Amino acid sequence: MRIGVPKEIKSNEKRVGLVADSVRELTARGHSVLVETGAGDGIGQADAIYREAGAEIAPDAAAVFEAADMIVKVKEPQPQECAMLHPGQTLFTYLHLAPDPVQAKGLVKSACTAIAYETVTGAKGGLPLLAPMSEVAGRMATQVAAHCLENAHGGAGILMGGVPGVEPAKVVILGGGVAGSNALTIAVGMGADVTVIERDTERLRALDARYGTRIKTVHSNAAAIERHVLAADAVIGTVLLPGAAAPKLITRDLVRGMEPGSVIVDVAVDQGGCAETTRATTHDEPTFVVDGVVHYCVANMPGGVARTSAFALNNATLPHVLAIAEKGVERALREDEHLRAGLNVCRGAITHEAVANDLDLPYVAPGELLPLAAAA
Repeated sequence: MRIGVPKEIKSNEKRVGLVADSVRELTARGHSVLVETGAGDGIGQADAIYREAGAEIAPDAAAVFEAADMIVKVKEPQPQECAMLHPGQTLFTYLHLAPDPVQAKGLVKSACTAIAYETVTGAKGGLPLLAPMSEVAGRMATQVAAHCLENAHGGAGILMGGVPGVEPAKVVILGGGVAGSNALTIAVGMGADVTVIERDTERLRALDARYGTRIKTVHSNAAAIERHVLAADAVIGTVLLPGAAAPKLITRDLVRGMEPGSVIVDVAVDQGGCAETTRATTHDEPTFVVDGVVHYCVANMPGGVARTSAFALNNATLPHVLAIAEKGVERALREDEHLRAGLNVCRGAITHEAVANDLDLPYVAPGELLPLAAAA
């Protein structure tokens, strides 16, 4: 198979779909890899390193999209990239389609096969291709919250861990999954006063067993969210419904009631955000203020630590890239229900039910398309 790796073009996105070590694995198995020049510069992997791994270097993105059977990226394709996709081509990347009807329509029009990292499931449960970036984003979220609480960045001038005689910041984490538990780890390490709000009681028990009296655990409901958000210095939103838009747990009224200089870090922004006041920002201009509350809503947070993120992501995605390359996408999808859960768009149809529901578009079950491919 011919695999293409274009350079990411989203603002300040320096990650790359395949690192050189992954390219070497593919070329050793007889596959060819075409990497756009400069694609790995942001993680310290120059074109020469890719050549040593067996890749060909393409002069631009158009050459990559034209020649490749499969495109491996990190972030969702931008409109100009959607326009370069073509029927029969496979796209393997993060998509986050639920809040992005423009991208969804572009992928449907292209008639490509689009598999989203964030909805591929795991044999032991969970979302293993989303997990490494959730780990990164969760850990970054607490660092970001601490930064935003400083006066220079619009915050109330509160030190996350306090000092002897002065209490630490009150941090509320919405969601105790992968991102939330990683945010929690850093917040506890920084000495914050941490409350995690989660609807899964078993998850709360696990966090309580691990952290004991160093944290407070609260079962999620509207009254609890209101009470704790209003008292928080920093709120980190990490709620996730796989494939679907994030629930709006922080209302505009709640934001109005928060103390001036408090902070919201909305990790769920890729799925539309869990605050009604959220709008996606970039690393160039990461924050904005609503009713005196600093909002950090960068939609590609892990791109800020591109080298760590790219290698962590490749550790998770490479087995699936290899399977698709070895078997072809149709066979790989038919034989692996977990990869099939990642299928969002195929042959001009939306094939993930949660995405179709949120976008109010027709849903076609993957099983209605894959048998046709097998018989063709």
